[in-house]
Amino acid sequence: MKLLILDGNSVINRAFYGVKPLTNREGLYTNAIYGFLNILEKVEREEMPEAVCVAFDLHGPTFRHQRYDGYKATRHGMPEELAQQMPVMKQVLAAMNIPIYQCQGWEADDVIGTVGKICGNNDWDCVVVTGDRDSLQLIDDHVQIKLVVTKGGQTTSTLYDRDKFVEEYGFEPKKLIDLKSLMGDSSDNIPGVAGVGPKTATELLQKFGSLDGVYANLEDASIRPKLREKLEKDRDNAYLSYELATIIPEAPIDFSPMDAVIRPYNRQELYKLFVKLEFVRLIDKYGLTGCNQEEAQVTEEVAKCLPETHELPESCPRFSLYIAPDGSLATAWEAGVCTVTPMEAPQFADFLRQGKEILCHDLKSVLHRLDGLGLPQGTFAFDTALAAYDLNPSQSEYPVSKLATNFLGMDVSDENAAACAQAIYFLAPILEKELEKQDMLSLYRDMEFPLCTVLYNMEKTGVAIDREQLEQFGTMLAERISQCEETIFAYAEEPFNINSTKQLGEVLFDRLGLPPVKKTKTGYSTNAEVLEKLKHKHPIIPAIMDYRMLTKLKSTYADGLMKVIGEDGRIHTTFQNLVTATGRLSSTEPNLQNIPVRTDLGAEIRKMFIPREGCVLVDADYSQIELRVLAHIAQDERMEKAFREGMDIHTVTASQVFSVPPEEVTSLQRRHAKAVNFGIVYGISEFSLAEDIGVSRYEARAYIDSYLTNYSGVRTYMHQVVEDAREKGYTTTLYGRRRYIPELKSTNFNVRQGAERIALNTPIQGSAADLIKLAMIHVAQALQEQYPEAKLILQVHDELIVECPQNIAQEVAQLVGSQMEQVAQLRVPLLAEAKWGKSWFEAK
Repeated sequence: MKLLILDGNSVINRAFYGVKPLTNREGLYTNAIYGFLNILEKVEREEMPEAVCVAFDLHGPTFRHQRYDGYKATRHGMPEELAQQMPVMKQVLAAMNIPIYQCQGWEADDVIGTVGKICGNNDWDCVVVTGDRDSLQLIDDHVQIKLVVTKGGQTTSTLYDRDKFVEEYGFEPKKLIDLKSLMGDSSDNIPGVAGVGPKTATELLQKFGSLDGVYANLEDASIRPKLREKLEKDRDNAYLSYELATIIPEAPIDFSPMDAVIRPYNRQELYKLFVKLEFVRLIDKYGLTGCNQEEAQVTEEVAKCLPETHELPESCPRFSLYIAPDGSLATAWEAGVCTVTPMEAPQFADFLRQGKEILCHDLKSVLHRLDGLGLPQGTFAFDTALAAYDLNPSQSEYPVSKLATNFLGMDVSDENAAACAQAIYFLAPILEKELEKQDMLSLYRDMEFPLCTVLYNMEKTGVAIDREQLEQFGTMLAERISQCEETIFAYAEEPFNINSTKQLGEVLFDRLGLPPVKKTKTGYSTNAEVLEKLKHKHPIIPAIMDYRMLTKLKSTYADGLMKVIGEDGRIHTTFQNLVTATGRLSSTEPNLQNIPVRTDLGAEIRKMFIPREGCVLVDADYSQIELRVLAHIAQDERMEKAFREGMDIHTVTASQVFSVPPEEVTSLQRRHAKAVNFGIVYGISEFSLAEDIGVSRYEARAYIDSYLTNYSGVRTYMHQVVEDAREKGYTTTLYGRRRYIPELKSTNFNVRQGAERIALNTPIQGSAADLIKLAMIHVAQALQEQYPEAKLILQVHDELIVECPQNIAQEVAQLVGSQMEQVAQLRVPLLAEAKWGKSWFEAK
């Protein structure tokens, strides 16, 4: 029989630091609990024990503290983000019927040692799961130690028995106490012998067998005089350390291995806790689906077919609609639920035309699915996925199953059309109230929801591409790539795999003797940063940089775009509106928002994007929208004045930072000022700024200080917005969009600093994203009313592209520009310049 005992504090600590911060809707941190459960599941699967228990430390001094005041005195307190998870972790273990053992005045190590001893006395094997090597001293014929390490959410473990320990240390497990008595332990503040490290301590033990053996042989000729002096001086500390390092397996706990035999979970309690923690995937993984059916039963009417009239009752003003992955459709209303198979989908046509309010999940996708089924769109009134995204944009996904669990306590499968339709019907009013409670109902109704239809139309229309020109571009790139390869091989004096980091590193640093910039675990780094620093050291480097640029252009664009051209000769990207934490749209399959523009060859790709016959592309771009938003939010008078008077903001900034008249600002000074302007928006550090513009950190710091001195409103904003976000737990855009930033209270400096940058940037970037979304709605509506033959087809960050007949290009350009400029009244004017041409390149 085998018992598994987890060192609770050790495991949850490693889970906390190994799993990225996670919180539920209430702001409770959950990452340590999630990581702990993953480790528990993994080690249970590996060890297959008959019994499981957990040992925890209790707050307060132990007999070791009474023996030595300095014991663990250097340890920092438990981070608040972890402390708030400890009681919930114990509730979860209780719901899993896993017993917890802890004892006032004793450490978890002693409790674990006691459990191991009792197991041995009862002829049970015991596996201790911990991240602390101190426990290795417990290894004997019945006790093994499983050392765990968690990093990036992944857990690795090493099982130590007596043979494994001796192989690694060269002495018996119990002698680990002697080792620590000599070398000490900084984490526990055990003093040991000053100046004796692990290597020396190990050599002494291997030669003399124990601490007593070392001190009985101090006059041995093999002990150097200086070492002898250290040992004599700290003899008392060595024996004190022996006491402190010894695990005492005599904790007064009431334990029997049979008490920890695995029992079924308390499914109802565990389900409720997982709902609270928003561990939706674990509900299914732990077999808890269905636990709450007595509270939320799916109606018996799920099996009914639609009434022959295909009409909802007059008293029912709204109904929900869900299309399952297999194409089956379901609708739900207050009186029941009805489903049809994909083959029966046409029955829904009249149903959708009734003009009733339709509730759905992910409206944009639903519109495409209805298209594919040949069904009318109907009158949509609410999107539960979109509402959930607005309420918490940091989630990775928003399936109906997760929302039903979190908001309704219902267990549904995303494949079950009927259950999902019913969940959507119940979710809509709850999410609507939550949006109102958080002052985001206007954001949702006036911006996010109407934008779904705009995006659907843009995706459906797509953008034309010149296939022949794209093929020629790919052929040209292939020739240039071949030439680059020949050049690189000539410098290397032999062919090799340029795409192999290992082979490239050997050529650059071993064969050609270039100075290594950075090393990784697997060898030399040859990333872009490294090559940039070496580009003047040898002509092979620019050739490699060209090769990488050319191969990226060919694979991603010349070849990549060719694969996604539709039968209509157009590319239909997908605009993701439920992904980014700032509210910005992203583009996928393919990503048309990252078409390169900084290189001549990259910009050539825009020539391939063309209008349909007889049309042009109109391109309108906001001018410095994020800096204008910053001026508005910060209410900085100098910045506002520059924008109101139509001055070049980068020249104005350079004039102030470098204390020169505007007319004397050099191009280099303007370029540096531009980097500072945009860097401030993103909370740039002096180190990053120095790297970006090639100056010393001292100069970069001086630039930032001078900037904030001149733009005092920005300085005040930067301080206030972070403090407000830290106090509230979130920051908002001009339109009320929230982004929760629990990391602002992290005890980890790097995590906290990153969170402060997010707090600085989100109101600016998020507000700019909101403005372009509103502009898209206004432009699409104005085009439909005045020039219905013109279509909005692309959005690239602050840029809108419209396809329209050539004979109305000027009018459409004027309309698009004016709609973008008038979308909001800020303290500074919004400017949008519109041009047109026979390609995206020409229009830009």
